[in-house]
Amino acid sequence: MSKHVRAVVLAAGKGTRMNSVRPKVLHELCGRPMLWFVLRALHEAGVDDVTVVTNSDVAPHVEAIARLAGHAASSAVLQEPQLGTGHAVQIALAHLEPREGTILVLNGDMPLIEVDLVRSAMARAGNALALVTARMPLPSSFGRIVRRGEHVQKIVEARDADEDELLIDEMNAGLYAYDESKLRSAIAELRNENSQGEYYLTDTIGNFRERSETIVPVVAGDYRSVLGVNDRIELAAASALLRARICEHYMRKGVTLVDPQSTYLEPGLDIAADVTILPNTAIGRGSSIGAHSEIGPNARLQNARIGEHVTICDSVVIDSAIGDLAIVGPYAHVRGGAEIGTAVRLGNFVEVKGSTLAPGVKANHLAYVGDSTVGERTNIGAGTITANFNGKVKNRTTIGKDVSIGSNTTIVAPVTIGDGALTGAGTVVLRDVPAGDRVVGNPAKTLGKKTP
Repeated sequence: MSKHVRAVVLAAGKGTRMNSVRPKVLHELCGRPMLWFVLRALHEAGVDDVTVVTNSDVAPHVEAIARLAGHAASSAVLQEPQLGTGHAVQIALAHLEPREGTILVLNGDMPLIEVDLVRSAMARAGNALALVTARMPLPSSFGRIVRRGEHVQKIVEARDADEDELLIDEMNAGLYAYDESKLRSAIAELRNENSQGEYYLTDTIGNFRERSETIVPVVAGDYRSVLGVNDRIELAAASALLRARICEHYMRKGVTLVDPQSTYLEPGLDIAADVTILPNTAIGRGSSIGAHSEIGPNARLQNARIGEHVTICDSVVIDSAIGDLAIVGPYAHVRGGAEIGTAVRLGNFVEVKGSTLAPGVKANHLAYVGDSTVGERTNIGAGTITANFNGKVKNRTTIGKDVSIGSNTTIVAPVTIGDGALTGAGTVVLRDVPAGDRVVGNPAKTLGKKTP
């Protein structure tokens, strides 16, 4: 394997068959842009010197996508107008300082690419070209590989193939490992004498043959890993394959997925062994789940930090943390940086936003707790809301420990309710309530402290 390896990713295509204002490589699969999967595979293969050939719509997003994929730095060069794959590589090479070594060239619309295949191509580097191929079902629109023994003679595009060539099931996968100096020599001699008026990267093979250079095929183990995405049908098919691959990864780590086909997981999650995920559940980036927790059915987690022995049913948790032994749902919504303590119970139609709930808090029915701090063992009755917005600013509510908030209580922030206090059903709290006090009415009036 060459000591110096860098990569050029071709991502300037308009993707007109997507029928979208969004560039093709920015369409998402499993919570990541298509381009992310290509850059991630390169990063995991140890290739971090990456140049993305792109258009003006994609270029502003390349740095962020590359960073998300693990690259410390990357560069984007514009190909405008788009005059073919050979032209794209010419632009990339003009941007790069020449050096000895291997340069990988691959398409940015191959989200199923696997790191082992990238490594296999790198391992065969040292010839003029190691060309990744794949055995695919027929018929196929991919270019056919014409061999002589172990060496590639040419690539014939499907539209130009004769009857015998159309029967060839070995296809060009769109992943190349070139000797950089030989690529530079060949790419400079490309011509655009074709019906499209474009410069084709595959024409370098003819140049190498004329020079008696060696072109080595590297056969992919699974043709699906090199499938491109050109329209929304192929996008959906690739998404399904990725979901299956991701689900299999977590199941092999000891996670139970009751129905993988209706489970939607993203790459890079932290899910402990002995977690159970029930059907129709989606878990997005930044999420972690502790051992023995049960998530679902019909749950959605995004940037959620879930403790051990937690149950979340038919609920949504976004940008928040749930402590050990908590029970959430059904139909609860936790969001906005909420911190839910140990053994907290959030029941039907309870929403918690930007609040901290200490261990043992209960809100079993139909409540809204926003921008609040709630102490240990406090019980929040059905229909309770913290009215945290006065039309101009949001204010915080503080509720102490061992407080009993009666049904349909309205707490108008900013107020503090002391430890051990009680509000009667339908109370409207406008002012602070001392520890141990009992208040009722609209506005709340004291009944005095509870007698021992």
